[in-house]
Amino acid sequence: MKPGRASRTALRVAIRRAAHQLIDNPRILDDPIALRLIGPGYQNDMERAMHKVARDFRLFMASRSRYAEDQLAHAVAQGVGQYVVLGAGLDTFAYRNPFPELKVFEVDFPATQQWKRALLTEGAVDLPENLTFVPLDFEHKTLSEGLGDAGFDAASPAFFGWLGVVPYLSLDAFQATVQTIGRLPAGTGVCFDYVFPPHTLSLKRRLVFETLATRVAAAGEPFKLFFKAEKLERDLRAAGLTRIEQVDSVGLNARYFEGRADGLKLSPSGLGMLATAWV
Repeated sequence: MKPGRASRTALRVAIRRAAHQLIDNPRILDDPIALRLIGPGYQNDMERAMHKVARDFRLFMASRSRYAEDQLAHAVAQGVGQYVVLGAGLDTFAYRNPFPELKVFEVDFPATQQWKRALLTEGAVDLPENLTFVPLDFEHKTLSEGLGDAGFDAASPAFFGWLGVVPYLSLDAFQATVQTIGRLPAGTGVCFDYVFPPHTLSLKRRLVFETLATRVAAAGEPFKLFFKAEKLERDLRAAGLTRIEQVDSVGLNARYFEGRADGLKLSPSGLGMLATAWV
């Protein structure tokens, strides 16, 4: 994404989360802010997001957020008091945060953050006192510098949510970020999703990937970074992150979709994984 332009893919993700609130019952992710945030004017997009063909994307967006927030809850139970949302986009956790003492830092490009704040105002969504916006242009300031300027305590552990971002990064940017996280105190964790290299996918999965890749490229945010699970673990361990969990669509189905009366679940044609790693 270009630093001077708000993220178009962030809007698509938010629309899918909002559609999940309307069509799927029971919900995997209970997000009463989603509809207020996107506001009116996206009825056609909402209808497409609720279509059977779009179901897998909708369910993945909901379940990856639920998974990350479950990992965050575990971190908070262990005494973590800081949550950093990297590439926050239109993420809504800060506005429905169930942990009164948890400080939330939303990190994103200035243009995307300005756009989000305008949507929050239009949707009459109040800004919580324990939220800090961190507008950050990585061409001019590092993550650690941006967080430090925002009052982040680097002497205390933190949890990082990093959803829908890694596939758009360069390898250098990814490694620099996990190295920054890996230097923080024990108990620090990070949760993110990533995409498998296209050449490793089955024909069916490759067709799904090409459809998605074409859409995000048309939005000006092409996929750049891919990982095999083994390579990712090596990079995380090299950065000081030692406890690593990876979950695919089968694992998400077991966690969140088991025993549903409507039979709703993710298809087996998942393109990647969710990973959580701890210092």
